Amino acid sequence: MPNLGIQPMTEFCEQVNPRVLLEMRRVRPFAETRRVQESWVAAAEKRALTWMAARMPECIGPDHLTALGLVAQIGAGACYALASWNRYWLLAVIACLALNWFGDSLDGTLARVRQKLRPRYGFYVDHIVDSFGALALMGGLAMSGYMHPGIAIGLLIAFLLLSIQSYLATYALGEFRLSFWRFGPTELRILLAVGNLALFWKPTAHVLGTQYRLFDVGGAIGLVGMGTMVVFFTLQNTVRLYREERIL
Repeated sequence: MPNLGIQPMTEFCEQVNPRVLLEMRRVRPFAETRRVQESWVAAAEKRALTWMAARMPECIGPDHLTALGLVAQIGAGACYALASWNRYWLLAVIACLALNWFGDSLDGTLARVRQKLRPRYGFYVDHIVDSFGALALMGGLAMSGYMHPGIAIGLLIAFLLLSIQSYLATYALGEFRLSFWRFGPTELRILLAVGNLALFWKPTAHVLGTQYRLFDVGGAIGLVGMGTMVVFFTLQNTVRLYREERIL
């Protein structure tokens, strides 16, 4: 017979009566977390999103915006793939990134402004959608001919590792970090859009007398930066948790 004494009470209750845990979740909602958003454009972006959310038609809800953000990011990946045939698709990528920002950034703000929050649902859906969107975007870059597939795959892995680190910190520390070293999703979209304009006019760059693809250079820099962030914040959070749960 299993030792019920070592099981959490909520797990035991769920086994006896699943409705008990459901009621506990209703009474005690998703754990409060501190949102850390310290990116360069965070303040201006928050004002703009709040202004737009207050004027959004009632027929449009947060789920519509989340879906728009995902479709736009998949569209950006498709446009990158098509850019291998015609470089003017690089300009279409910029339009898709703008739509992705609109949908992905506004959905949560709209829910907060309308006081229709679903914390667990929103957290889960928003971030699994981001993962699928990143897969589509990096896949499109890998097929574009403007970036080596290995670098695109490396960027995807670094993004997913950084995301995993952030989600674990949300659970273990009660702190959800939306930006790292003043860079957040909006800054990355801006950099990517500017890079697309540069790529449209000049797809190569000279580094130490050698010619490389522009996005190979930018992707390598981004890969080093994201990899450094993963290592730094993993070590920082590990030390913090070790000190907070020191065994005497």
